[in-house]
Amino acid sequence: MRRTRIIIADDESIIRMDLKEMLTNLGYLVIGEVGDGRSAVNLARELKPDLVIMDIKMPDMDGIEAARILTEEDIAPVILLTAYSQRELIERAKEAGVVAYLVKPFRESDLAPAIEIALARFEEFRAVKKETEDLREALETRKLVERAKGILMDTQGLSEAEAFRRIQKMSMNTRKPMKEVAEAIILAYETARQQL
Repeated sequence: MRRTRIIIADDESIIRMDLKEMLTNLGYLVIGEVGDGRSAVNLARELKPDLVIMDIKMPDMDGIEAARILTEEDIAPVILLTAYSQRELIERAKEAGVVAYLVKPFRESDLAPAIEIALARFEEFRAVKKETEDLREALETRKLVERAKGILMDTQGLSEAEAFRRIQKMSMNTRKPMKEVAEAIILAYETARQQL
């Protein structure tokens, strides 16, 4: 079974060392360690870890801002470590897409559940995002096919079913998706109208 690959970001080297030891004891693979948020983002972009565990208060870029970037770029889920449990930080972390939040000092036994839940949540987010993109694409295709059908019905006197079959047949004959065929019909129609 593939080990979960983790990057640690904390400006205190002792914390990084302790955290690495705990993670290694739990069977995780630490693939990188950095001391600030900007380095965490750059290393995560390069190494594509399964998870990033980082402190909130770090130089150059704080952990929440780094987490926001990693979430927006869909690189890896982030668990934030902090000695602070202020409401304002928690709100910022939620807005940044942080999937878990551990308050220092934490025990080794706190890590595994937080990591496993963070990984599961991130996969759920990815699945929902993909489903949304697939639905958006299907809706866009449907709109284009409807418009192309209307053009064929108007210009060639076809019934709705005949127009749909024509688009379907063109799609199969050209081995192109129906969306592309519909776009081509619409483009040809609009080009012809402009030349009149």
